[in-house]
Amino acid sequence: MEYQPLRPQAGLAAPTGTKGPSESLYWRKQFQSPVFLKEFAPVTCVSFVPPVSHLASAAVEEAPSAQSSSRSRFAVTTGTRMQIYSMRTSRVVKTIMRFKDVARSAHFRSDARLLVAGEDTGRVQVFDTNSRTILRSFNGHNLPVHVSKFSIDPTQILTASDDRSVRLWDMPAQAELRRFEGHSDYVRAATVSPDNPNLLFSGSYDTTVRLWDVRMAERGGEAMRMEHGAPVEDVLIYPTGGGGIALSAGGPVVRVWDMLSGGRCTHAISNHQKTITKLALSTDSGAGFTSESGCGGMRLLSGGLDHLVKVYDPAQDYRVTHTMRYPAPILSLAVSPDESHIVAGMADGTLCIRKRELKASEVERRDRRRAALRTGAYEHFFDGTSPAAHAPQRASVATRAEELSVESTRRKRLKEYDQLLKAFRYRDALDASLQHGVPAGITFALIMELIRRSPSGQADGLRRAISGRDDVTLEPLLRFLLRHATNPQYTSLVCDTLNMVIDTYASVLGQSPIIDDLFGRIWAKLSEEMRLQNQLFQVNGALEMILARSALGAASA
Repeated sequence: MEYQPLRPQAGLAAPTGTKGPSESLYWRKQFQSPVFLKEFAPVTCVSFVPPVSHLASAAVEEAPSAQSSSRSRFAVTTGTRMQIYSMRTSRVVKTIMRFKDVARSAHFRSDARLLVAGEDTGRVQVFDTNSRTILRSFNGHNLPVHVSKFSIDPTQILTASDDRSVRLWDMPAQAELRRFEGHSDYVRAATVSPDNPNLLFSGSYDTTVRLWDVRMAERGGEAMRMEHGAPVEDVLIYPTGGGGIALSAGGPVVRVWDMLSGGRCTHAISNHQKTITKLALSTDSGAGFTSESGCGGMRLLSGGLDHLVKVYDPAQDYRVTHTMRYPAPILSLAVSPDESHIVAGMADGTLCIRKRELKASEVERRDRRRAALRTGAYEHFFDGTSPAAHAPQRASVATRAEELSVESTRRKRLKEYDQLLKAFRYRDALDASLQHGVPAGITFALIMELIRRSPSGQADGLRRAISGRDDVTLEPLLRFLLRHATNPQYTSLVCDTLNMVIDTYASVLGQSPIIDDLFGRIWAKLSEEMRLQNQLFQVNGALEMILARSALGAASA
């Protein structure tokens, strides 16, 4: 989830007596005419396609399938099946029934191409949303899996099970990366920090919530432990930068934890009569919208077994601003990223869909602010304070809207490296892409294609292109890798290619002064880059703590 600052000014701009009616009108009038659908069994999970994180890889951000049509979906697990609904029509578009027991915790990856779900047998499966094919299957758990979700790193999956363990999996390798076993009872809730893929937050029936750090070796990776006081049903971390605020729900109480203060409980909210089963976050709702800030307020939603969904305003000490009543106990609850849908699943199999129409100005405003946040400019962390900063972007959007493009029907002539690749002459194709004047992106795209053309999974295509060279023909490749060794866009491909070169020529290394000198320069350059990155991480961590603390200070002022 993208960074969104706390904006208490929106909630404190008007007196309490004048804010209540407008807040109630927003939730009651705009989310009107709910649609009730009957499922086959209790609805255990509702999940929308999450927004693309600013930490996600470029491959995920630019995925062609991540269009508005494929992102306008949500998944529902009920009984032994998982169903994908269209947000536009509120109808089922796909049904996946490849489960041996009760399915739980469906979760989309941010590009909407993959979907992960667990089941009561302990198995976790990754599906292709288009073909419904099982792409990966993880069998490490031996009891029901109640949490399975993608990390903000799109290659990792977080799971939590009744076997009292929290696990992090590497999806490409289909292997377990890390296991956390500190809980002493069922683990029914876990999440990844929206700002740091190394931080995991879990809640258990042992009444504790724990913060895990993948980078820690001591204490089994447990960085922090807090006592909730009741079996924990759900956890949540605010997208406030640095993972500073976390929430846990257990019994009729929601607790707010300040992670930057060592896990201090800042609020304990109890407005339900029965157990709270699910938490949801509306990061930019129309409630509390002000023209000065150009944005809405953050709202927390909680659903419980008392048939109620409560809406809280964090800027006003979590005061309840609205209550929605449902016909059965709430088991699952979710708010769409564009704030247009609220979906609740109930114990009797009822699925309730509430939706509202989005105004064009609201969509444009959110897209503009999301694009501004991705640019990384510091002033955009405080959106609305510098309207002039958005003017050039608005102009460019308007210009693109007026442009017309006509698709050319002329057949393009293939480049030399494309012709050689088409003829399966991998070595010659790589040499052609290393010639002067060929953009680096083309060369790395060819290397990626060579890796992909490896049915055995051992990068045979790249191995064929690299092997059989002498020091003269190997030198251009090493100079190219040296030139781009510290380019973050190509780091993974540079490492894969260097590993392949070392594996192929390990027996003859040390016999050519030119090749040995190039390897030494690559080593020195990578060492210097690692030293620089360590320093930048330290500075970034300090800035995140300062920004989060200033935002929290403004919220409590």
